[in-house]
Amino acid sequence: MTLDTAHDMTELVVDRRRASSNRRIGKDRRQVVAAAFEGVERRTGERREKVERRRQIDPTTCERDYSNPEVEFMKAMDDYKRASGRMFPTWSEVLEVVQSLGYRKVAEPTALNIQT
Repeated sequence: MTLDTAHDMTELVVDRRRASSNRRIGKDRRQVVAAAFEGVERRTGERREKVERRRQIDPTTCERDYSNPEVEFMKAMDDYKRASGRMFPTWSEVLEVVQSLGYRKVAEPTALNIQT
């Protein structure tokens, strides 16, 4: 390729795959590495059970003292997220958790007291 024709090219394709070898044919490289391992196996015995550690529920407000109903709600949401595997539940799912705690609508709505 000369300098005159180089500027005429609008696209350059680079294919680094080797045409002679097909990676789907032959030994699996993971099995070859595992068979070649000559070290000492340190994982013995049964797996330890995970210890449930107390996690801070909201790190941005961790210095705040939560009321008992707030802690109960946060724990229920955490339990729901762990059981369902969904870290970001929908509002319908949040409502289900609230109702499972026994909350029901029995009075007319009131204005929220939002503190900023």
